[in-house]
Amino acid sequence: MKRITLLLGLVLAACQADNEYSTWPCRFAYDNSLHLDATLAVAMEGNSPGVFCRISETSRQGVKYIVFENNHGGHSMLAETPEEIRAEYILGLNNGIIVGFQNGELDDFGRAYFVAYDVQCPNCVRRNNNSVNPNYGVTMSETGIATCSKCGKRYDLNAGGIIQNGEEGDKGLEKYYASTTGPHGRISVFRHR
Repeated sequence: MKRITLLLGLVLAACQADNEYSTWPCRFAYDNSLHLDATLAVAMEGNSPGVFCRISETSRQGVKYIVFENNHGGHSMLAETPEEIRAEYILGLNNGIIVGFQNGELDDFGRAYFVAYDVQCPNCVRRNNNSVNPNYGVTMSETGIATCSKCGKRYDLNAGGIIQNGEEGDKGLEKYYASTTGPHGRISVFRHR
């Protein structure tokens, strides 16, 4: 009976962990060793917790670009390679994700957690029942607070995207699975399967 209870507890814990990640669309794999983009690199550096980078895509005169903006004023835009264009990135619910190392809680090895969030305010998306063409983006402050441009809700990027000024039933930012091999390595961000 003890084994069954332990097994059931592990299964329930795994289900709860899965629920903490978004099912909103996201697929981004980028090799910064090919581009050496400094704006993105600082957010991929484990020794710079609290620096977050917004990643989006744009097109100008038929050329696709990846745009990087960090919460410390860094900004860059790089043309996508043919391979990257074929990868058909899905950058969250409406063309935007935020990545970086949290400044706060550490893992079992004493390292900061690398995290990824959707740039859309989840509460406005749900309240307005608009996940098809949402336009409820958050802006980042230097201190790692993301604020919704529509409702003014604030989310702490350094604490799992939790909401700071929510009401009953409000949710934190949508999180994605994320990993990095370092500032001049690879980054992967994807949704729950």
